[in-house]
Amino acid sequence: MGQRAANRLRNWVHLPPLHGLLFPRRLPRAAACGSGPITSMCACIPRASTSSVSTCTMGMAWRDCGCLEAFGQGESLLQDPGCVEELEDRLHFYVEECDYLQGFQVLCDLHNGFSGVGAKVTELLCDEYSGKGILTWGLTPASSNTGDSQKNIYRLMNTALGIARLSSHSSLFCPMSLRGSLGIKPQPPVAFPYVDCDASLDYHSSAVLAAALDTLTAPYRLCSSQGSMMHLAETLTFSGRKVVAAWASLPFPARTGCVLPDALCAHPQAVPWQLLSPCGERKVSGCFAQSVVLRGVGKESHISSCAGKPPASPLHACGSTEEALHRYLHTLFPGAFSTSHVLEQPCHTQPPYPQFFSPLLTREGFLLDKPPRYPSAAVESVPVLAALQAAPVLRTLLRGLYKDVQKLNTRRWASFFSAGVEQDDFQEALEELRTLAQAYEMGFEADESEDEADSD
Repeated sequence: MGQRAANRLRNWVHLPPLHGLLFPRRLPRAAACGSGPITSMCACIPRASTSSVSTCTMGMAWRDCGCLEAFGQGESLLQDPGCVEELEDRLHFYVEECDYLQGFQVLCDLHNGFSGVGAKVTELLCDEYSGKGILTWGLTPASSNTGDSQKNIYRLMNTALGIARLSSHSSLFCPMSLRGSLGIKPQPPVAFPYVDCDASLDYHSSAVLAAALDTLTAPYRLCSSQGSMMHLAETLTFSGRKVVAAWASLPFPARTGCVLPDALCAHPQAVPWQLLSPCGERKVSGCFAQSVVLRGVGKESHISSCAGKPPASPLHACGSTEEALHRYLHTLFPGAFSTSHVLEQPCHTQPPYPQFFSPLLTREGFLLDKPPRYPSAAVESVPVLAALQAAPVLRTLLRGLYKDVQKLNTRRWASFFSAGVEQDDFQEALEELRTLAQAYEMGFEADESEDEADSD
């Protein structure tokens, strides 16, 4: 992901679908977010969008020959003074088009040399635009060639360096993938109950991630919103927790004509969403802070109690969909700082979005009790529930990646370091990963980390 440029996004009033720009094109390198256009930061294709800030022709050549494999190669792309000067000049030009610059979204591959490109780009943005939000999304394919030992080890080291560097230069960093784990041992990809998704196909996996990203970023893309990119980051990343996890329910399981309290009460023990950050765990609970977005459920349909009868549940007693969702989240995540948004507009799934949905879905993405007798029409939209969480499960991701890389005999992979990464810098990045992991520890886990540190 991350090989194609995005077109401009000009109309912010009705929340145009961001995934319409990201899909089926591959996700863009970076974007400036404000009331002006979103433009791609770095495009490695022969014919980039007219709104591309910079096209790395050297990176294009390396990609075509399969040589952009190491973090250091990606860094070297932005070490050429002429390339950096052009990038800064064109970036300034596009930033000046924004009436109100909130910040930047950076979408970056983690598994290959583009993690080095992203690290340099976020460092430049951090230096040039201090105080602006930098939200970075680290992307990884759901499948990889596990039979190729070198590529698998390179993927591991690129990912470790990428997370450490990108998170340090960003206001918020979120790894996203349908992959089960970032570690050395492969795990089954994420599956959705009402989506027949082949995670090995970029056509499918990018569609799922784009729909989730379109929903997760809605709060600061709405003109009516009082929040900003920086505000979102600050509500989630306190206490040094710069890394967050993404969750999504695609589609959110609601039946036709069902009110939100009914849909929520059907899942009293756990939210019906899937983890889109490859943490190596599926069923987890608890978080420190979260930002939740529900879209595609009508705000006017929030009361199902008949006159004169008591509410069926505390959720049915709520006066609005926003109140019902907030109460539901407070029940399942007591003590967590939660912000929630309810949007009537669904996530649109017209072509070229893949029609990989279950026959149990209506055209609007709501559930049927049984499959229709005749072939149903294509699903044109779906309700989506998505969240960003600062959660203890991220300790599993960060600590697991740290331990896997620590086990490597780096002397065997001299070719990786010959691309420009120093051994000392590599070890420093690993320590940053370890420090990040400690920010997500709970009680006995902190004692466990202290024992491991003593043994080291």
